[in-house]
Amino acid sequence: MPETYPDVPPDAWSGVHRGPLNEGEWVRLVDSKGRRHNICLSAGKRFFSNRGHFEHDELIGREEGFTVTSSAGGEYLVFRPLLSEFVVSMPRGAAVVYPKDAAQIVAMADIFPGARVVEAGVGSGALTCSLLRAVGPQGRVSSFERREEFADVARQNVTQFFGGDHPAWELTIGDLAEALPASGERTDRIILDMLAPWECVDAAAESLVPGGIVCAYVATTTQLSRYVETVRVHGGFTEPHAWESLVRDWHVEGLAVRPGHSMVGHTAFLVTARRMAPGEKPPMKKRRPAPGAYGPDYTGPRSPDQPVD
Repeated sequence: MPETYPDVPPDAWSGVHRGPLNEGEWVRLVDSKGRRHNICLSAGKRFFSNRGHFEHDELIGREEGFTVTSSAGGEYLVFRPLLSEFVVSMPRGAAVVYPKDAAQIVAMADIFPGARVVEAGVGSGALTCSLLRAVGPQGRVSSFERREEFADVARQNVTQFFGGDHPAWELTIGDLAEALPASGERTDRIILDMLAPWECVDAAAESLVPGGIVCAYVATTTQLSRYVETVRVHGGFTEPHAWESLVRDWHVEGLAVRPGHSMVGHTAFLVTARRMAPGEKPPMKKRRPAPGAYGPDYTGPRSPDQPVD
């Protein structure tokens, strides 16, 4: 790689840099035991750990991907943090959407460059970073957050990752169910990361363009059931598709190849559905539900064609 290899253009708003490490940049240190530290480079400062210390000046001006040795002999890998690494170590107000789920949302909700995306529940800004990366500076991400203290944390995290105020992002303090219809905004995609996403189904239907996608991120089976049934009862969406993703590492050393002892298991359920054109309804489901699925103990939303078992 030539020494003059150019940095990523600032107007790409990728949150990524090439070339030598500069003062003010964040770097990720990983020691021999896998322990991680994120530090912001500052000339004249010193990094301390239980394995000694080293000067920030030893890192500034060097290409990432090297090892630095502390005063006590500790070795640290030095790289700029990836987005997936940044979001799991960022300061949190609310729980973050983990990379495995953010990747599924970007892919399965088909977030594309130039898309107009609405996000309900900004949390700590983890998913927001992935959405902004996907839509690019020509798109738009409109985030709604009810709690101002969560919005403040998310704003700091997103600004830190992108190195400034992303031009495609708008953060509103308020309830999407009320604020979105009042805005009259038309959107391509809506992401619902909140406790009661069923409360926003009508607002999502009003804002989405025909063919647009609504994607919900819910943690429990009771939330999943109520949301899916609410979307079905609305009648203006395709049949909801629900799933979860599980990630398991593998240990690989010569012939010792086996699953890892730990895994990133259940974090949340994802549900997607597409908006029908105005006045159109999806075909009726012809498969009968399981016996007792809508029995006397079921108290959730119910389609008119679904009598009590």
